[in-house]
Amino acid sequence: MTVPTTSGDERVSRPDAGLRGVSVRPGPRTRDRLRDGVDRLWRPLALIVACGLLWWLVTALGRVPGYLVPSPGRTWQVMVDQGGYLWQNTLTTTGETLIGFVLAAVAGVLAAVVMVYSVTVERTLYPLLLFAQVVPKIAIAPLFIVWLGFGTPPKIVVAVLMAFFPIVISGVTGLRSVDPELLELVATMGAKPLQTFRKIRFPAALPHLFSGLKVAATLAVTGAVVGEFVGANEGLGYVILQANGNLDTPMLFAGLIIMSLLGVLLFAVIEVAEHLLLPWHSSRRSSPVTATY
Repeated sequence: MTVPTTSGDERVSRPDAGLRGVSVRPGPRTRDRLRDGVDRLWRPLALIVACGLLWWLVTALGRVPGYLVPSPGRTWQVMVDQGGYLWQNTLTTTGETLIGFVLAAVAGVLAAVVMVYSVTVERTLYPLLLFAQVVPKIAIAPLFIVWLGFGTPPKIVVAVLMAFFPIVISGVTGLRSVDPELLELVATMGAKPLQTFRKIRFPAALPHLFSGLKVAATLAVTGAVVGEFVGANEGLGYVILQANGNLDTPMLFAGLIIMSLLGVLLFAVIEVAEHLLLPWHSSRRSSPVTATY
């Protein structure tokens, strides 16, 4: 049986579907996806390589003393020699970060929902959120050490406080970004508030919410490390403090690099989740025409 094709819209009718009058459009090619991925990655990778070359050039020319800025080779050697030590402390900070981020995400989404549906709660809670965000976390972290001890809970609390605010703000913005006419339409169709939230409000809020989650992921890493600065005997914050006290700049740079990579990794995980859950959103589509304006 011949396979009829149409050149106008590039649709192909399958033999079994042709009997039913159904036509399908072929999906995007793997080669195009790989090309798009390479196009997205080569610029940041090129920037990282350029920064690494500049770092190596500054240290190689001897413009800066080695005890102030170690060379990339020296820093890498420390990361290899002290790999086990750094790995254990990285796991500690990662656990604190993930727990704090998850708690902040759950609490932030719930707070955003309550604030959107209750004006009284919003007017009561919003000033407190602003106050908690303005206060430097390094200033109140010692209180959590006094109240909760030197274990993991104080670091998790600081991570939650750092990540909570952007999630709430992005959640409130997203839940309120729904077209009022659409809400009136579903109300006239007899949709209940819970159905409206599940089918309309929450899906519409996801793009804004993912933006807040990506910011919160990096802040959660910072919060965990800040908590370790105040009082800890393990974690990347402890490694950085010990290296700073011993004037061990290669170890200090190694801790900072690993901390940065941890934040970038969490950001990338959320970016992938957003790409999988929101393929329909305009931010997921790249076009040379739309990028021009």
